[in-house]
Amino acid sequence: MQVSTGLFVIGAIVLAWQAFLLLMSLFAPSLKYQVESFEAPPLDTERFLKTLEALTDAQVNHGSSITVLTNGEKFYEAELAAIRNAQRSVNLEAYIFERGEVTKRFLQALAERARAGVKVNLTIDGIGSFSTRRSYFRELADAGGRVKFYHPFSWKSVARINNRTHRELLVADGTVGFIGGAGIADHWLIGRKKYPRWRDTVMKVEGDVVCNLQATFAENWLESYGEVIFGEEYFPSPEARGASKAMVVNSAPSAGGSTRARILFQALVAAAKKTILINSPYFLPDRSMTKELVRACKRGVNVRVIVPGKKSDHALTRSSSRRLFGGLLKAGAKMYEYQPSMIHAKVLIVDGLWSVTGSTNFDNRSFGLNDEVNLAVRDDAIAERLSENFAVDLRASHEVTLAEWQRRPAVERLNEAVGWVLQRQQ
Repeated sequence: MQVSTGLFVIGAIVLAWQAFLLLMSLFAPSLKYQVESFEAPPLDTERFLKTLEALTDAQVNHGSSITVLTNGEKFYEAELAAIRNAQRSVNLEAYIFERGEVTKRFLQALAERARAGVKVNLTIDGIGSFSTRRSYFRELADAGGRVKFYHPFSWKSVARINNRTHRELLVADGTVGFIGGAGIADHWLIGRKKYPRWRDTVMKVEGDVVCNLQATFAENWLESYGEVIFGEEYFPSPEARGASKAMVVNSAPSAGGSTRARILFQALVAAAKKTILINSPYFLPDRSMTKELVRACKRGVNVRVIVPGKKSDHALTRSSSRRLFGGLLKAGAKMYEYQPSMIHAKVLIVDGLWSVTGSTNFDNRSFGLNDEVNLAVRDDAIAERLSENFAVDLRASHEVTLAEWQRRPAVERLNEAVGWVLQRQQ
């Protein structure tokens, strides 16, 4: 079949335009920002709580119950139980929804609920779950469930191809929710010979904060499906279920690359007085966040960071991350690499009081390009529980000293040459 010259020219123009957009997003200048020098109010005060609420444009909920679920054997079972017990609605949003045994279990549970008349809605990222075809959801669709891909790879979405929904969340009946960094895939549950199951953390939330998590799903459902969800089946009257003070902080990029995630993390790090504990699978802080962490070290804050070791799922990202250790180590931060498996937990703990968990990595893609969601909690019991996890992870990690970092091999230094690109894209 012959292709006309006109169609060929149009196709070439479209491809060139796509390449131009991707190139511009790759080499666009990073956003420079900082927190002015100030005397931060104590983190346990109402004044700090109100300030953070205003800065992140997120509602503080005072009657929330938070449960820490460590690793796939805990959080997948809890999520499946919530789905099976749902009577009115189940909403699931995922960056990673990968074919395998785990997704089969989820799809079977979701299809069963859809057949029972429960409203089942899924928003799946079009690039993060690119290998999962629409046909994989046929049983769920036949049962009445609805599935939409967010910004699928096509010429229609090329202008926003670099904006992904990196959010991982589940809400059942508008009364129980789950938020963290884990998607739906076998590697969070099923270990194999050379690839042990990933280490991760998900939070189960109940009480008045669930309404805000539901609203997060509603935002991306509107954009992907074109429908505003509404009604008692999604937003029942909120009930207090605990005493934790919790905020769901949505984050989506503005034209200038600013997001609420930047503000949330930067403000908490800037206000820290005693300790900053960080778990991050992709630790590529931009210059502004790096400077903030250095400033924290200089004012005497104990900064400790756990990142993946050699079992990282992205070797090049790991070497690019290691490139940034030097300035932090010189300032006094402690850097550790987790040894048993890939560690994917995304946790920030500040002064044993504030905790942040969710989908955001310490990198520019999370801070400036993706749609993200985080749960910020002021509760010393939750911070203590997460700190216990951190201590366990620490015992299974290798400390990278400044002397060791300075002796890293030439091959690793060569890989670091592309680190500045990864800082923009990971």
